[in-house]
Amino acid sequence: MSNSTQPRIVVGVDGSESSRHALRWATRQAQFTGARLEVVITWELPTSYGWVPPYPEGFNPAEDAQKAVDEEVAIALKDYPDVEVQTTVVEGHPAPTLVQASKDAELLVLGSRGHGEFAGMLIGSVSQHLVSTAHCPVLVWRRDGNPA
Repeated sequence: MSNSTQPRIVVGVDGSESSRHALRWATRQAQFTGARLEVVITWELPTSYGWVPPYPEGFNPAEDAQKAVDEEVAIALKDYPDVEVQTTVVEGHPAPTLVQASKDAELLVLGSRGHGEFAGMLIGSVSQHLVSTAHCPVLVWRRDGNPA
């Protein structure tokens, strides 16, 4: 099946446990539906009041993010080696990056970290934003191991 007609599932990963569950679920779904996966990870340099602190020699957050996503994908593909996967590493905030990636996708899948002040929240702020702004249906995998 050519890429122009093959369905695409976008998965946002961030290293959290719910993100790992979401990636595994999306991999199974891709196998089941014949879709290809686009696995997206973002990174941002931390700043404090507009000042960027000095970083150690060899500090390369893009390379670290690529390594992290490659490791997660390798684990997810262990049981589904035939799933076609593309990884994308982007500097920036995850919300607008994933909104853009959701264009022409069949589904956007992500975990819900929910690290805000309210421990009872079912989904985090990025997930909440994507549920209302993505260009396709969104599945949010909650921290308790179940889709929201």
